[in-house]
Amino acid sequence: MRIDILTLFPDTVGSVLHESIIGRACKKGAVEINCVQIRDYTENKQMQVDDYPYGGGWGCVMMAQPLKSCLDSVMSTADGLRSRVIYMSPQGKTYDQETARRLVRDYDHLVLVCGHYEGVDERFIEECVDEEISLGDFVLTGGEIAAMAVADSVCRMVPGVLSDAECYTGESHWNGLLEYPQYTRPEVWEGRSVPEVLIQGDHEKVSRWRRMMSIKRTMEKRPDMFEKLVFSEKSDKILLEKINRQAGRPQIAGKTGSRPANQTDLADILQIAGEARASLKKFGVDQWQGDYPSREIFAADIAAGTCHILTCAGETAGFFVLAPGPEASYAGLTDGKWHCTGDYVVAHRAAVAAKFRGTGMSDALMDEIDAAARSMGYKSVRADTHRKNEPMKKLLERHGYRYRGNLVIDSEPGRDPRRQAFEKVLK
Repeated sequence: MRIDILTLFPDTVGSVLHESIIGRACKKGAVEINCVQIRDYTENKQMQVDDYPYGGGWGCVMMAQPLKSCLDSVMSTADGLRSRVIYMSPQGKTYDQETARRLVRDYDHLVLVCGHYEGVDERFIEECVDEEISLGDFVLTGGEIAAMAVADSVCRMVPGVLSDAECYTGESHWNGLLEYPQYTRPEVWEGRSVPEVLIQGDHEKVSRWRRMMSIKRTMEKRPDMFEKLVFSEKSDKILLEKINRQAGRPQIAGKTGSRPANQTDLADILQIAGEARASLKKFGVDQWQGDYPSREIFAADIAAGTCHILTCAGETAGFFVLAPGPEASYAGLTDGKWHCTGDYVVAHRAAVAAKFRGTGMSDALMDEIDAAARSMGYKSVRADTHRKNEPMKKLLERHGYRYRGNLVIDSEPGRDPRRQAFEKVLK
């Protein structure tokens, strides 16, 4: 791909386009970008390229002669190339990814004409320009910024410029969707964690998550683009249903956080524990169905400083207990083994208030557990749950906890003591 940019500021434009990725592509010959000084082709002795407009008005208009002579010089060296002359104009068709793809597909040579002042003589446009392109509904002082944007977006799709086609086919606008969110190290920054699915190593789940986030982002940020999409694949329809279900749920309103519980929180804790007990009973889970966990147990947790309150906009949204190991019953693990052998902390007796269910508050609770464990200096967190408590098991797995084996815990006499053990290694 060869691109010639006709401009009054070739040094400025060239210095930008010959840096970074596009600059490296030019050096190895994948693309050729030339910035041509229009002023060099004027026939005016004072090197003038503009004059006052006929009919009066503010400013000056670029003359047709220097533009045409400059273009003729460029085209004289483009024999055999599929060329396209484009004038960067606020009156042109709005530029988009599809236009960029068309230019790469249909042409070997682009000439980008940069206007300045109050524009260019209309006769040059009528005589020489194949197409007018605009970056959007706004006006710049010249066409250089627009020309650089077009050149960059076109060149990056030329074979050999980027390392792989997936570098641009997976990005925003390529297939009518916005790109999914991206993350890099560290895993936790300013209290915000990387989504667990991205660090679990399951490439199929990562692919589904990215596709769903692309659809969701387009729906939320660019409804105009979303309206044009047609989803024919069954997998996309399933993701759409999931997105719509999530959108119908109440959302967390306000900032979440956690703090150590105190004895005045006991009433709220017992209320939330009672709501959790009723929910477990509804789903046939034989856990928390007796006196456990009792007022006395929670009071002891608070006194020991291991009970924490989950808050949302200052309101009590849940609780969790984070107690330093060792946990005696965890020594009886069967059908597996713990990954970490050093000091660990145990997460148990956790629940979210009924009014916050379906809002993502359970995920916020897990994030607070991770943050608290890290602040305490632990490298791993252990937890257990009833073998039939599917929602809790999915929550643990979603947040990077791995199934380690089976336990028998007799903290609730007369109830099913079988538990499944999980562990998360904090990176």
